[in-house]
Amino acid sequence: MNGHAYEYIKEDPWRIFRIMAEFVDSFETMARVGPAVTIFGSARVKSDDKWYQQAERLARELGRHNLGVITGGGPGIMEAANKGAADAKARSVGLNIELPFEQKGNRYANVPIQFHYFFSRKVCFVKYSLAFVFFPGGFGTLDEFLEVITLVQTQKIPRFPVILIGKRYWSGLLRWVKSTVEGSGYISPDDLELVTLTDKNEEALEIILDYLRRVGPPATVPKAFC
Repeated sequence: MNGHAYEYIKEDPWRIFRIMAEFVDSFETMARVGPAVTIFGSARVKSDDKWYQQAERLARELGRHNLGVITGGGPGIMEAANKGAADAKARSVGLNIELPFEQKGNRYANVPIQFHYFFSRKVCFVKYSLAFVFFPGGFGTLDEFLEVITLVQTQKIPRFPVILIGKRYWSGLLRWVKSTVEGSGYISPDDLELVTLTDKNEEALEIILDYLRRVGPPATVPKAFC
């Protein structure tokens, strides 16, 4: 082990305090947000993109139904969702992450929180959301989708709505999961029923509102893990 790597490892015990601080600060802020839906999607789309505009409209409708909106706090779909929520005078949460490129906080998050660690940021996405909506996106969006669906599948969190927006975009992935992953016996035949695929905001909104009607008022919505 070279000297640089050894010095890095020696700092690990002190790094725990930075991790704790991220959790304490974020938990304290997020506990005041109220019922909210997380919207994921690409950071690379522009404001004239159809997905940007659809995400903005969906977030605005969620806000009009007294639901906050949580995003990764950056540009693209995240900016669109924060903008829609802010327009509806709803809580517009941006969980921003420090990255060398792409990720800069957008101006529409009226509850901005800054993270250094991906894992503490992910905990906040899951712990404080009652539904998850995934617009088309890259590796980050895929990572978040697979992590959320794993937590639902393993019952680490309740069966919150998990919604994929964009049939043409997501259908290939779901076909592969059905034919190859399920076909190999690596997931159960009913696991894909945990996901809803749609093109329509109206369907996504109705699924989320129906979930709220079934579980009761916001104060009684089951909490996520942690």
